[in-house]
Amino acid sequence: MTAIRTLMTLAFLAVLGLVACAPIERNHGYVPPDLELAQVVPGQTTMDDLPGLIGRPSAQGLLTGSGWYYVGSRWLRLGPAAPQEIDRRVVAISFAPSGVVSNVETFGLERGRVVTLSRRVTDGSVTEISVIGQLLGNLGNFQAGDFIE
Repeated sequence: MTAIRTLMTLAFLAVLGLVACAPIERNHGYVPPDLELAQVVPGQTTMDDLPGLIGRPSAQGLLTGSGWYYVGSRWLRLGPAAPQEIDRRVVAISFAPSGVVSNVETFGLERGRVVTLSRRVTDGSVTEISVIGQLLGNLGNFQAGDFIE
């Protein structure tokens, strides 16, 4: 009888040990689904439209209106080992000075490096030309009348 009780106790402890080592996945943050992100159209959607379309962001840029960031990650914990990040997704939405969406980018984390997954940008403007390029482009555009009042 005690042998059966000992075997039952050992079996219970073995099952308890296996359950304690089961992998646990946790999700942190929020990233809008691709179906909702498809509704954000660069050059048409405004900053005021975004909360109704995809929700408020996880973070915003340091400058007012500079960008909205949605960050989501998935962590895996195996037993007593430290949690490991197995997936990360960042959606960055940039705005033009007028408050209209100018760019929607999606980044992932592969092998510890940030990788661009998708990028939707409106047509280029002066911002694509460097400061030196703009200065050199203006060299021939001065006239004597510009300096005389």
